[in-house]
Amino acid sequence: MPKALVVGALGVVGRANVEYLTSLPDWEVVALSRRAPDFETRAQFVSVDLTNPDACRAALKRHGDISRVVFAALHEQPALVSGWTEADHIRVNLAMLTNLMDAVEDVSSALSHVALMHGGKAYGVHLGPPPLVPSRESDPRTIPPNFYYDQEDFLSARQRGKSWHWTVFRPPAVCGFAIGSPMNTILTVGTFAAICRELGLALRFPGALGHLKDACDARLLAKAVHWAGGSTAANNQIFNVNNGDCFIWEQVFPAIADVFNMPHAAPHAMSLGRVMTDKGPVWDATVKKHGLMPYRLEQLVPSFEYADFTFRYKQTPYESLQSTIKIRQAGFHDCIDTQEMFVNQLRDLQKAKVLPS
Repeated sequence: MPKALVVGALGVVGRANVEYLTSLPDWEVVALSRRAPDFETRAQFVSVDLTNPDACRAALKRHGDISRVVFAALHEQPALVSGWTEADHIRVNLAMLTNLMDAVEDVSSALSHVALMHGGKAYGVHLGPPPLVPSRESDPRTIPPNFYYDQEDFLSARQRGKSWHWTVFRPPAVCGFAIGSPMNTILTVGTFAAICRELGLALRFPGALGHLKDACDARLLAKAVHWAGGSTAANNQIFNVNNGDCFIWEQVFPAIADVFNMPHAAPHAMSLGRVMTDKGPVWDATVKKHGLMPYRLEQLVPSFEYADFTFRYKQTPYESLQSTIKIRQAGFHDCIDTQEMFVNQLRDLQKAKVLPS
């Protein structure tokens, strides 16, 4: 059986890869995470601190047959958005990848492919409007610091002369379920809507109007990762990957309101990072009222600061779109309607008793 190592296995991207690979009958999956899984899975979970090189080697010493690595681990600073340009952010994220690759190469002669998860910050969207729209993989780099560039350079240099290959993925906002993820769009939207309904309010889009965006279903990304590991067209390549369309937030919110059977009203720009800070008790009451899974609000959405960034609160609206021509020409063609993605994922979370139905 081929064996995949999923690193950062309980994040949005990692969890989707674990779930996809374990749905395939001929794959063995080893999942690295600090925490134990909170769902049924046949993957073998191993707890490890990626900042500790000795711990990485100890965790993998019995897995000399690893053939593919999916690196979806991510270190974030306490101040999420401003932390993206801090030196420690770059140092820790590079160290985690370095320690992991040192350990894998020490134990496995079967390694054939490494998939590395990045995103739109490769095009400077965290600094302001991207220089070119849509962003393409061939665009020049923006000003550092940016740990994406450090990791790309490390992986490219490490691979030279080796039999294995790498692929870097740059999805925009990835949507999927995970506990404790600081950048979880679907739970940010879902908990905000549920709390508004509990307070007897209509759902209003809280950000800037009129900016085109794109998104990526975590399950679609997992399929792209699996495809890349078996395609020579993906060897040592960087790919944008998204759902295949674009959307405007305020046009999606009415469909989100329908999922919760609540009214929607005119947009009202507000900082969720400010107005949601005292809503923990409201969420606790919602959990009790609807018999939901006993997650605290801060477990589902550790910081609403990301919402202010992705909704462009107090920013001049700008487009952040990524071209997916390159990955389509290379052979990956899967796509999904983004509004349908939001609706389907929210309904899945309702069925799972994470959100109220």
